[in-house]
Amino acid sequence: MAGVSLKCGDCGTLLKSVEEAQDHAELTKHTNFAESTEPVLNLVCSDCSKPCRSKTERDLHTKRTGHTEFVDKTSEVTKPISLEAPKLKDDVEMEEAGDGSTSQQEAMVVPEVNQQLFSELEEMGFPKERAIRALHYSGNSSLEAAANWIVEHENDPDIDQMPLVPINSKKSAPKPSLTPEEIKQKQQELRERARKKKEEEEKRMEREREKERIRVGRELLEAKRIEEDNERKRILALRKAEKQEEQRAREKIRQKLEEDKAERRRKLGLAPEDPAVVKPSAPPVEEKKSFLPIRPATKAEQMRECLRTLKQTHKEDDAKVKTAFNTLLTFAKNVATNPNEEKFRKIRLTNATFQDRVGKLKGGIEFLELCGFEKIEGGEFLYLPREKVDIPVLHSAGNELNSAINNPFFGVL
Repeated sequence: MAGVSLKCGDCGTLLKSVEEAQDHAELTKHTNFAESTEPVLNLVCSDCSKPCRSKTERDLHTKRTGHTEFVDKTSEVTKPISLEAPKLKDDVEMEEAGDGSTSQQEAMVVPEVNQQLFSELEEMGFPKERAIRALHYSGNSSLEAAANWIVEHENDPDIDQMPLVPINSKKSAPKPSLTPEEIKQKQQELRERARKKKEEEEKRMEREREKERIRVGRELLEAKRIEEDNERKRILALRKAEKQEEQRAREKIRQKLEEDKAERRRKLGLAPEDPAVVKPSAPPVEEKKSFLPIRPATKAEQMRECLRTLKQTHKEDDAKVKTAFNTLLTFAKNVATNPNEEKFRKIRLTNATFQDRVGKLKGGIEFLELCGFEKIEGGEFLYLPREKVDIPVLHSAGNELNSAINNPFFGVL
C-alpha cells in the first residue's frame, strides 16, 4: 500500500507533505523521516468548523471552547504522498520564464557556466551534460557545491540531459544558493519565531485555565451558599416545631394543675372558683406562617408522630421509652456513618434484645420503615438496600430522636 503520510522517527509526528517535513526539520532539527500508511487525522469541529490534526489538538480545542462534536473527514482528504522535493522559487521563475518564451517563440540555449569549474568537473570524470546542469543549478558557486548537487540528484531522470534556458536569460546566471551563515541565520529566525509563537500559545492557554478556575470557584461558592441557606432554613423549621411542642406541653401541664386544684377544693368542701374570675389561659401565640421549605418535611412529621405515639403509649415506663429512642438513634447513626456495611442495614425481627427494646413498642418498627427499612424473607428481617440509603432522611431521623430524648415535654400531649 502506498504511503499517505511522512512520520518523524524522532517524535512520531505525522506530516502530510514533503514541505511540512522540511518545515518540521528546520524547527526541530529532526532528520529521520519515513513513509507511513497511517493517515493524518482531519477531525472537523461541528460548531466552528476548525480542523484538528490529532486527538490531542481535539482535546485542547474542546477544553478551550467546550465544543465536543467532531466529524472525521480523514478519508476525504487522504491521498498518496508525493516524495518529490518542492520546487525552488528560482525553478518556478525559470519555468514561468520558459512558458513565456515558448509563447513568444524564444530560442532555448545552453546556459553559460564557469569554464574553470566545468573543466575540473570533466577531469573528475563527470559527463558534460551532468557537469553543466550541476554548475547551473548550484549557481556556479564552487566545485564542492556542484559535486554535492550531482550526488544529491544522481537518481533524477533528466540528470544527463543538457539544461536549456531562454536566450534572454543566458547572460543572467542563476541566483546562488544560501551561504552556510545565511542558512544558520534563517534557522535562528525560524526557531525564534516558533519560540515566540509557543510562548503566546502558552500565555493564551494559561488565561483560559485561569478563567476556568474562576468559573469553577464561583460555581462551588454558589453551591455552598445554597446548601448553607437550605440547612439554615431546615434548622429554623425544626426549632419552630420544638417550640410549638413545648408550648403545647406547658398548656397541658397548666390544665392539669387547674384540674388538680379544683379537685382539692372539692374534697375540702370549698365552692369551685368562679370561672369568670379564673384567669383565662393565654391564647397560643400565633407565629407568622413560614413558607420556608423543610427537607424532608413529610418524613420528619411522620417520624415525629411515631415517636410521640411510642412515648404516649408507654408513658408509664420512661426508662423503656428512653432505651427505645437511644436504640433507634444507634440504628440510624450506624447506617448513616457506614452505608456500605450490610450488618448495619439488616435487623433480625425475632432477636430477643431487639424485641424487648424496640419491636414490642408501638411505633418502633414504623419509625425504622420511615428510615427506609423493608421487611424481607417473610417478615423475619428488616433490611435497608444500599441503593435506597437516603443520608438526609437518616440525618432528619437523628435530629427527631435527639429532640425527643432531650426535650422533657416531648410527647406529653
